[in-house]
Parts: sequence; C-alpha cells; structure tokens
Amino acid sequence: MVMDVHPSGYYAWKTQPISDKVRDDQRLLGLLKQAWLESGCVYGYRKLTLDMRDLGERCGKHRVARLLRREGIRSQMGYRRRAGGRGGKSAVVAPNHLNRQFTPDGVNQSWVTDITYIRTHEGWLYLGVVLAPSHWLVHGQPHRH
Repeated sequence: MVMDVHPSGYYAWKTQPISDKVRDDQRLLGLLKQAWLESGCVYGYRKLTLDMRDLGERCGKHRVARLLRREGIRSQMGYRRRAGGRGGKSAVVAPNHLNRQFTPDGVNQSWVTDITYIRTHEGWLYLGVVLAPSHWLVHGQPHRH
C-alpha cells in the first residue's frame, strides 16, 4: 500500500525515539510470553494478568489481551469431541460369563479388565487394568504412547 507521505515526514517519523509506552509494552510482552510458555501454552489473558500482578507489574486485563492478540498468542480452549459416532455398526458385546458373581471358587478362574484414556499436557496416557477377583489385586501399569 502506497501512502501519500512526503519523504521528509517519513524520515522524521522514522528517526523519532521509541516512546516509553511502546518500550514498556515490549518489556511486558516478553514477561507475558515467558509466563504463557511456562503454563504450557494454556493460560489466557485473565490468568496471565493475575500472574503479572503477582510479579508486581501494573497492567490491566485489556492491555494484556491487546498485547497477546497482537502477538497471536491464544489460550488453549477446551477439548472438543469428535463429530459423528452416532451411526454405524453397533459394538460387539462380549458375553457376560461372570453374571456379576465376583466371588470365584478358586484362584485364576476369572479376570476383570478395563482400559481408559487420560489426556494430559504431555499427550495421552493409556491405562489398562487387569483385576483378579479372587484377591482383587491390580496387575499391570500405566503406559504412555
């Protein structure tokens, strides 16, 4: 975009010193980036404002929001569910051999299992559990994938 500015006006603008407000914004932005990275890129302007106040910085939430928006820094939003999953084939259900009788006659006659997925900041944590109902001990351990 070409603007109709006289060259002497452009060079006068270019040589003027950086204002105190711009310099303070740059310093505050460095602190905000550091706090945002330390939060695992999760915190938004509200929590970052509180962090800055804990550090003794005087800044409002609107100023923090403006600096973050200008820099393209955003908080991590909530986890979204994947679309779909309503139709398709029904799941195959295993037959219920225990019939809710969790007191077997002997050792190692039956096992109970379950698996779950836990979302963490470092990725997914897969947890599989195997129980022997005869003594209710957990066999197995968590596994990161």
